[in-house]
Amino acid sequence: MSGIMEQGVKIYAKSVRGRFRTIRWSISALLLGVFFALPWIRFEGRQAVLFDIPERKFYIFNLIIWPQEGYYLAILLVFLAISLFVFTAVAGRLWCGYACPQTVFTDIFGSIERLIEGDRRQRMELDGSGLSARKAIEKAAKHSIWIIFSFATAFAFVAYFVPARLLLQRLATLTLTNANVFWLAFFTVTTYVDCAFIKELMCLVPCPYGRFQSALFDQDTLIIGYDGNRGEPRGHIKKTEVKAAGDCIDCTLCVQVCPTGIDIRNGLQYECIACAQCIDACNSVMRKVGRPEGLIRYGSLRSLGGGRAGVLRPRVVVYAAILTALFSMFAYKLATRIPLDVEVLRDRASLYQKTADGRITNLYVIKAMNMDRRDHRYVIKTKGIDADIITGANPISVRSGEVYQAPLALITRDGRLEGSVNRFDFILEDMDDPRSVARRQSTFLVPVDKVRVSRKDERD
Repeated sequence: MSGIMEQGVKIYAKSVRGRFRTIRWSISALLLGVFFALPWIRFEGRQAVLFDIPERKFYIFNLIIWPQEGYYLAILLVFLAISLFVFTAVAGRLWCGYACPQTVFTDIFGSIERLIEGDRRQRMELDGSGLSARKAIEKAAKHSIWIIFSFATAFAFVAYFVPARLLLQRLATLTLTNANVFWLAFFTVTTYVDCAFIKELMCLVPCPYGRFQSALFDQDTLIIGYDGNRGEPRGHIKKTEVKAAGDCIDCTLCVQVCPTGIDIRNGLQYECIACAQCIDACNSVMRKVGRPEGLIRYGSLRSLGGGRAGVLRPRVVVYAAILTALFSMFAYKLATRIPLDVEVLRDRASLYQKTADGRITNLYVIKAMNMDRRDHRYVIKTKGIDADIITGANPISVRSGEVYQAPLALITRDGRLEGSVNRFDFILEDMDDPRSVARRQSTFLVPVDKVRVSRKDERD
């Protein structure tokens, strides 16, 4: 197997400058900026984005997601999975090359290594030399900075689950909880080991994306490829030399800059993470020898072979249709979201009770959860049954995030019901916004003999 997977081979990727290198740096800076800054942004007196697991609340600016709304997460995960299918079918592994956290963090580690130890040749010479003071100092400095960056990454990640200011205060006063210490240590070690030693091997072995991409690619998928018709046969040339052979001068610079160590000239390989390092390297060589850029370029198997690629293909249309349907469903659910939930439990100890005047009583416990950011007052109603509601308060006041619970009794007005088990709805209606309504179906039980008497009275 080629490249990084060859046993005993360490990849020394050479640095490169170019258009795609600049784009990658820009995207990485944006993503890292958002990742590290987001836990510190405040919104209405609290952390804007916080996944508060102990309180079972997910805060995303003005949106609060509760455990009862877990279906939002399910829809979102399916939506992201289908999005990946669509993106991969059209644009190949651009996600891997530019935006995947594995790629971004590994690239940062590589840049730190080059800053301290030098570029490809200097690093190879340093690793090949014996133990020296310079080597020990550079290795210690590199790993120290790697560990510091790993800890900063771990702190930012944990701050999405523990308020960032609280976590910083605990760290400064050495009052971190055992859970805080465990997760900070765990993610620090994980980031360090992954990005310092495993590197792109993570993309090739544990990550399934590189494996199932072959099922999503077709002849029109965007990939990074080598134009063999133009490049072959290879041979060394000079800038002023007139050459009838191919444009590839076999400098192997495209291999030297590849973080997975593959030769892109051998065709499409699953080890390619579409980082475009080889494009920048090859374009710089083509400019030096006076040849057109694009010997290695973004294209499709069809276009690299001289054909014309198509964007709208059956699989893309199907994926896009599914994606549109999921997005519409998700948007509709968010737009019609009611931050209110109600639960009703019957009193199992007493199926029903009879009053002195012959009316029937059923007992319940009603639970109302206010999932909004504001306090609300709700009116308890029923639909589908003619009965009086007896409870401690109606309307009820429920504070933001509170679960209101109270006993409740329903008493039929005249006892004339259709059967022994009568289904109806409890309704909770917001007094300030009648459109904000939650309902829960329940049952009202009456004695069988009472039902028979009522039916006999109707016949008479």
